Amino acid sequence: QVRLVESGGGLVQAGGSLRLSCAASGRTFSTYAMGWLRQAPGKEREFVAHITWSTGSTMYADSVKGRFAISRDIAKNTVYLQMNSLKPEDTAVYYCALEWTRKMSRGLEPDYWGQGTQVTVSS
Repeated sequence: QVRLVESGGGLVQAGGSLRLSCAASGRTFSTYAMGWLRQAPGKEREFVAHITWSTGSTMYADSVKGRFAISRDIAKNTVYLQMNSLKPEDTAVYYCALEWTRKMSRGLEPDYWGQGTQVTVSS
């Protein structure tokens, strides 16, 4: 089993920044990638970004490219999402996810995800 604990959400004005963190514990030695999904009210959950654990290769949704940056700390089993130039449409619950094969960037459910952290961007 894998446990994911997110932190760093909150309320920010448009144009501001937030940094999300997610610490993984448990059976993480087979991790292919960690990343983030988000779900806005009344919308389906969508892929935001992922980073492969062995190579650090990243992938982003078009809607966040150039504004968000994902990174990892292997020693801490932690993934980060730096969110800059935030827009009201970025308002959502952000879920950390971990997968053993490539899934979330293909629109499939990852193997594990956390409880979520709320990000609210005011206009």
